[in-house]
Amino acid sequence: MDNGAGSYRRFLEGDDDSLSDLVREYRDGLMLFINTYVGNIAVAEDLTEDTFVKLVIKKPKFHGESSFKSWLYAIGRNAAIDYKRRAAREALVPFDVGERPDADDFVEKLENEYLREDRKIALHRAMRGLKEEYRRILWLVYFEELRYRDAAKVMGKTRRSVESLAYQARRALKDALEKEGMDDEKL
Repeated sequence: MDNGAGSYRRFLEGDDDSLSDLVREYRDGLMLFINTYVGNIAVAEDLTEDTFVKLVIKKPKFHGESSFKSWLYAIGRNAAIDYKRRAAREALVPFDVGERPDADDFVEKLENEYLREDRKIALHRAMRGLKEEYRRILWLVYFEELRYRDAAKVMGKTRRSVESLAYQARRALKDALEKEGMDDEKL
């Protein structure tokens, strides 16, 4: 049973506390995923908030064709893509033009709290050197534990292309780990 789907259904039926449950359950992971698109944790935080606001205001229908998590992440991905399009079209400059000096530390701390396991943290550090698309698929499949079909919905790709992308990403990660002298078997 998808706990997020149940909470969302209860929210739609008028239980406002269930929205808090959704935010608590999915906020950090969603924010880190959106950050893979926008590369700015402050913007990712705003877009995560926008994603939850969309649930409150528009109350989109969840049909259960995928997991609630992948449905929510697809909404967040679309928000990130829309942001990037607007930024490119309007040459948006964030109010905090100079990135906060502690932004990288904040992201790392948030990632560490979210991941909690040493081997996942080491793996994530190695992932930073990979192409964005590789990081995204590895994040969704291994950290968020989405199935390929759900990851495909989040990324707007076919299941087959996501399986191929995941294979390529794993090979690239293995090469990166070997270059750093890390044995991927220990992970």
